[in-house]
Amino acid sequence: MATRLNEHYDTVLKPKLKEQLGYSNDHQVPRLQKIVLNMGVGEGSQDSKKVDSALGELTLIAGQKPVICRARRSVANFKLREGTTIGCKVTLRGERMYEFLDRLITIALPRVRDFRGLSSRSFDGRGNFALGLREQIVFPEINYDEIDEIRGMNVVICTTANTDDEARELLRGFEMPINN
Repeated sequence: MATRLNEHYDTVLKPKLKEQLGYSNDHQVPRLQKIVLNMGVGEGSQDSKKVDSALGELTLIAGQKPVICRARRSVANFKLREGTTIGCKVTLRGERMYEFLDRLITIALPRVRDFRGLSSRSFDGRGNFALGLREQIVFPEINYDEIDEIRGMNVVICTTANTDDEARELLRGFEMPINN
C-alpha cells in the first residue's frame, strides 16, 4: 500500500518535474532517497536515563528503532570520553519516509511557534535539505506530560537531485513551505 505522498509523487509530481526539467527518462527525475532524524543528547555522558528517553521519543516519532551514536574521540573541554553516548539517529526509507514527511509537512511544521516558512539557504549544494526543530513536542506522538526535557532534533532530507533548484522544485511539489 502506497502512502498519500508516494502516490502524489508517482501520478502528479513525477510527470510535472519531467516536463519542467526537460528530462527524457523517468529515472532522471529527482526523487526522495532517505530522511535522517538526529537527536543529540549532550548530557547523555552523565545520565543514561536521558538517552533512554530520547531513544523512546525518536522511536515514537519515526516509527522505527533509532541507533545510538557514540563519541569517536575524547574532548576534554566538553568532558567527553571516547565511546560515550552523545545522541541517537534513525534513517527512514520507503513508505515510512513518505509517511514521516507527510506528518512533518501537514502536522508538525504548522505547530512550530512563530513559523514563517523554511529557509531556502538550508540546501547543501547537492540537492539535500536540512532543517532543525527546537522542540520534539510539535509531533502529535509525543505526550507533553510524559517528557522529561525539551530537546531539538535535526531532519535531513536526501534527494537524488543534481542541483538545489531541482530539489527545491521537488520539495515544493510536496507542498513543503520553503521561502524564496
